[in-house]
Amino acid sequence: MTGPAAHRAIEAVYRIESARLIAGLARLVRDVGRAEELAQDALVVALERWPEAGIPDNPGAWLMATAKRRGLDELRRSKLVARKHDELAHAIEADRELDAPDLDAAIDDQVGDDLLRLVFTSCHPLLSTEARVALTLRLLGGLTTEEIARAFLVPEPTIAQRIVRAKRTLADARVPFEVPRDAELGARLASVLEVVYLVFNEGYSATAGDDWMRPALCEDALRLGRILAGLAPTEPEVHGLVALMEIQASRSRARIGPKGEPVLLLDQNRARWDHLLIGRGLAALARAEALGGALGPYALQAAIAACHARARVPEVTDWTRITALYAELARIVPSPIVELDRAVALSMTEGPAAALAIVDALADEPSLDRYHLLPSVRGDLLARLGRNVEARAELERAASLTRNARERQLLLERAAACALVARGRVD
Repeated sequence: MTGPAAHRAIEAVYRIESARLIAGLARLVRDVGRAEELAQDALVVALERWPEAGIPDNPGAWLMATAKRRGLDELRRSKLVARKHDELAHAIEADRELDAPDLDAAIDDQVGDDLLRLVFTSCHPLLSTEARVALTLRLLGGLTTEEIARAFLVPEPTIAQRIVRAKRTLADARVPFEVPRDAELGARLASVLEVVYLVFNEGYSATAGDDWMRPALCEDALRLGRILAGLAPTEPEVHGLVALMEIQASRSRARIGPKGEPVLLLDQNRARWDHLLIGRGLAALARAEALGGALGPYALQAAIAACHARARVPEVTDWTRITALYAELARIVPSPIVELDRAVALSMTEGPAAALAIVDALADEPSLDRYHLLPSVRGDLLARLGRNVEARAELERAASLTRNARERQLLLERAAACALVARGRVD
């Protein structure tokens, strides 16, 4: 394997393994910031060795072993200098792990999942909500600060500062690497749900790069969501989030064409939807509803997804119910993005003109200034109204704003189609 090809392969492996790597290391060194540094140190060693020696059969275990040995050396040095009994005990525990046949497996509490510990540690109440989410996306999802900034619609330096300060705060406070229990669990659950949701979304529609989806992120988010549902079975929003992710994930195979291109919802071959996941999602939604009370934001979104899942063909989609669900969602969690989604649903019941009025009212919303879906939706509505010249301009603007190569190509193709229609009418 050539140097550049090996480096690309190594970076791909690291992207897949980084969350589990950091999580396992955080349990060893009790510092998520240092765990990330050790993981990156292991990546540097891999970049030096693998191009010549070849990629190991189990690259994740190799990276874990390399990083753990370096972390263990640090603990031993610290033990010799400070003679701290707890560090000595921790070093002995780490020695046992390195002798174990499975280098990255350690089940030592009721959850038995280092990734889940990592999420709860990153969501500690010492941190602001924004910092919790940004840090967890960085550590759990392996996202760059640029990608996280786009997810938050805020400047990249802001996200970078949040992450650095969050890691420093956790280290200074010596926050334990554990899953909280009892009353503390409930207090931190909402933030964890938000994190899992954003991780899933990044996997479902990647904000940047050459791939339309990152399935590994969706799988990690789904697994964490299912664990959370077992951990907090009486929390409706936990089941609502699991329902939402299960139903959305059911479309994964149909969302990507043979050349990796995006396939939009109404164009998908619904025979390719995973009906096992749909069934699981509908069951989780039923559990959320059975717990009583008004549906929360995740359960409402799951109910919207369920309307699509129940429609065997696009023409029988219950858009009236979807529009009503979006209206309720906008009432309890008002935001420009929810309003944009509501406009799309409204266009299917009252026509594109009614929806365009809502979209135009969002034009001056600061948080949507660089949000590519605003001109994308506006372009679609204009095209349906026969205003193809304007539609082309909006779709081209949307293409210039997205950082995802697949999505950019799709938007440019739609813009070109509008240009052809406009030219035909002029001719």
